[in-house]
Amino acid sequence: MKTLVINAHPDFANHEHFSVQLQDKFLELYHTHFPENDLTIVNLYEEDIPRIESDSLWDVWDKQAAGKELSPSESKIAERSNFLLEQFKAHQRIVVSTPLHNFNITSRMKDYIDNLMIARETFRYLAAPDEQGKVSEGLMKDGYKMLMLFASGSVYTADNIYKSVDIAPHYMQTIFQEMMGFDDFQLVRAEGTATQDKDKILSSAFTDLEQEFRHFYQ
Repeated sequence: MKTLVINAHPDFANHEHFSVQLQDKFLELYHTHFPENDLTIVNLYEEDIPRIESDSLWDVWDKQAAGKELSPSESKIAERSNFLLEQFKAHQRIVVSTPLHNFNITSRMKDYIDNLMIARETFRYLAAPDEQGKVSEGLMKDGYKMLMLFASGSVYTADNIYKSVDIAPHYMQTIFQEMMGFDDFQLVRAEGTATQDKDKILSSAFTDLEQEFRHFYQ
């Protein structure tokens, strides 16, 4: 099963980070079960990820919508964005390893998503709203699954103030499952990393990951 592993940590090569350790554990499980190694790893913070801003995606999309010719630099941006999209679509198993930054995903992960949420590629607009008022439907319905490996300094699953700002997993599930149409969204957490025992956090997270791994490749 073709698998795309996306490391969204700015310090992606530092294996002391909890999200990176979750990724390491995933890779260990993957290579144990799939020796053919049909896997691609993308470190977002060493990649060229076009952004929605002037002189980048904003100008490219504006010109494309108007049927205008792109400049050489804009053509390169368009080609790079399309490469990221096609690479993403070519893998039916998507793994995202990310820390929590200011209650949400990292900024580079958001930039990456902006290159994937393309009408008529990963979703399409409906002629009229459906019964729930939704004006689009996902096109990624052919057995796609996502596994989010997520590290946070605080605990967001307890009944405390942080529960109401558990935004990042909800956002990711909404984008990939609700908007793009993925069959499944799975989540493994290493939470409380700033306050709790490291070994206990990783032991619990690795146990969860082993269980989710089996389901991920069913």
